[in-house]
Amino acid sequence: MAPLMLLVGLGNPGNNYASTRHNVGFMVLDQLARAAGASFRLQVKLHGELADLGQGDRRIRLLKPQTFMNESGRSIRACLDWYGWGIEQMLVVVDDMDLPLGKLRLRARGSAGGHNGLLSTIEHLGSDEFARLRIGIGAPLGDQEQRKNRTVAHVLGSFSKGEQELLSEVLKEVCQGIELIQRQGIEKAGNRLNGFKATALDG
Repeated sequence: MAPLMLLVGLGNPGNNYASTRHNVGFMVLDQLARAAGASFRLQVKLHGELADLGQGDRRIRLLKPQTFMNESGRSIRACLDWYGWGIEQMLVVVDDMDLPLGKLRLRARGSAGGHNGLLSTIEHLGSDEFARLRIGIGAPLGDQEQRKNRTVAHVLGSFSKGEQELLSEVLKEVCQGIELIQRQGIEKAGNRLNGFKATALDG
C-alpha cells in the first residue's frame, strides 16, 4: 500500500454548519489537529484549509475543502495535483446516513452511495478507486418517502445531546483508526474499524 499522505474530511464551511451531521468529516480532522497542536490555514489555490501533522515519513496533511459539499472534488483534485500525489495516497472521511451512529465502514474503493461530496470527488478524480471511511450518522425516521423529504434537514441538523457521548466515542475511535491505517494499512485497520462497537450503545 502507498503511504497515506492526504486525509480529507468532507463538510461545509462556516460556523452555521460546524456542528451538523454532514460535517462529521471536519470534526475528525479538527480533533486530530487539536491533539497534535496543529492549526488549519486557508490555502486559496487549493480551495481548502490545510494542516500538517507529524514529520518525515509519518507526515500527513489534513484537508478541509471550503467549496461546500457538492464541490468537494474541486479542492481534492487541486490538492493532489499541487503535491503530485496519487489517489491511492488519500483517505476521505465522510458521513453516511445509511449507517447508524456508532457504526463505521472503511473501504478501499466504491460508489458515491448517493453522497454528493463523494459524487463530486469521483467526478473530479475520474475514478472511485480511493479509500473512504464512512461514519454513520443515522437516518431520519419514517417510511421511504418521509425519509427522502427529511434528508436535508437531517444531515444539516446537529447531533442531539443524547448522541454526544456516542459521537465522542466514535470520533476517538476514528482518530485511533487513522493512526492504525498509517502504520498497518487499510486492510488491517479495516478489521478493527468495521467491527467497532461503541460502549455507549450498551446502555
